[in-house]
Amino acid sequence: DWCISRQRNWGVPLPLFLHKTTGELHPRTLELMERAAELVEEGGVEAWSRLDPSEWLGDEAAHYAKSQDILDVWFDSGSTFHHVLRGSHAGTPEDPSHHAAGPETDLYLEGHDQHRGWFHSSLLVACALEGRAPYRGLLTHGFTVDGQGRKMSKSLGNFVEMRTVAKQLGAEIIRLWCAATDYSGDLSIDERILARVVDSYRRIRNTLRFLLANTSDFDAARDAVAPADLLEIDRWALARAAQVQAEILGHYERFEFHPIVARVQVFCAEDLGAFYLDVLKDRLYTTAPASHARRSAQTALWHLTHAMLRWMAPFLSFTAEEAWAVFAGRGESIFSQTFWRFAEDAGDTGALLAKWARLRELRDAANKEIEAVRAAGALGSSLQAELAITAPAADHALLASLGEDLKFVFITSAVTLAEGDALAIGVTPSAAKKCERCWHWRSDVGADAAHPLLCGRCTGNLFGAGEARCCA
Repeated sequence: DWCISRQRNWGVPLPLFLHKTTGELHPRTLELMERAAELVEEGGVEAWSRLDPSEWLGDEAAHYAKSQDILDVWFDSGSTFHHVLRGSHAGTPEDPSHHAAGPETDLYLEGHDQHRGWFHSSLLVACALEGRAPYRGLLTHGFTVDGQGRKMSKSLGNFVEMRTVAKQLGAEIIRLWCAATDYSGDLSIDERILARVVDSYRRIRNTLRFLLANTSDFDAARDAVAPADLLEIDRWALARAAQVQAEILGHYERFEFHPIVARVQVFCAEDLGAFYLDVLKDRLYTTAPASHARRSAQTALWHLTHAMLRWMAPFLSFTAEEAWAVFAGRGESIFSQTFWRFAEDAGDTGALLAKWARLRELRDAANKEIEAVRAAGALGSSLQAELAITAPAADHALLASLGEDLKFVFITSAVTLAEGDALAIGVTPSAAKKCERCWHWRSDVGADAAHPLLCGRCTGNLFGAGEARCCA
């Protein structure tokens, strides 16, 4: 049953004539309703309002009153599909969305109070007219509350004016807060929550700055390294990004935005910031500009930038567009792009991911030991450390597979390996000299009299053939 609304005088009228004494409907109600429909079609709703009952009822008009009621307001909004999806929007027989009664809407989006409102009224009207739902899917969200879960109220002083937030922090912060919040429940907001969002935004933006800065002299058409020729850690980075992207696309398909934001944050903070980019800095900053080692790193960063800008564009639109203009250097928008397609890795991607997952665990274990020595005051940076690692056979083989590049993964000046029953990591400060360029502590610092402050590696990278890297 429709609820009768008496809260306004305009709307969709109930074209009824009611007996003044009994309240019964006029016996020719169906005929009169058809006539009313024709009247409204020709002259609009106002034609019904102007109608004198005697024009249609004659002498009977003295016994019947014209109804002044209107249909519930939800009937108006519930009928919108019947007009919005007609005309130029109607499907064709070749179009999958085609239906004899017109195409369906992909999605209806509103607050969860609309389950008994717009969603319900649309469903009732569509089923009555067309025998089907007007939408393929529904998406509902909660309401904005303060940090303690209380309804916004000026009397409580907890009202957050979004216009003020946008002016102070920028629209991107509001967009990121909204995307990072699980909208299936109520969305909490206050100054403390916004401060955390600002920190999250800063971490993502700083990651983008690093990527853009370190690909500024990279021309993919000229400098890109083929996937099979990338260093192993670069292959891992792209395999990891492809893995993350698969998760992100799945969440986008299901309209699950807060896991996407969380995934991007973790990727920036842990996979990149705390590991990959940290390891990469030596190669980017110390090897020859056009060396295979550096171009391999830049190739990976170029792919990562393409992927990340697409991941974040829906929830950090301004930032993604700004970064895209710098990165792509073309007039087209980031929103004209599709999600990035990573090239297939030449090897066993699963084995590669598993290998580096274990290497990261071993690296974390080494970092704990390094930090303990540093806290005791015996060590400065991790580059001053020399590691002696005893590891079981499987881990020993894993570590040994990196050869001389192992020290770059651990960001130390030297690593020696031995096989044993259990993992044991020894840390000692290097007795060698520190290279003023790469900051590694090496025994060959000053070996070239012409460059007394440089190590042999840096001398070779600057003036010779340069070093060869296999893995990191």
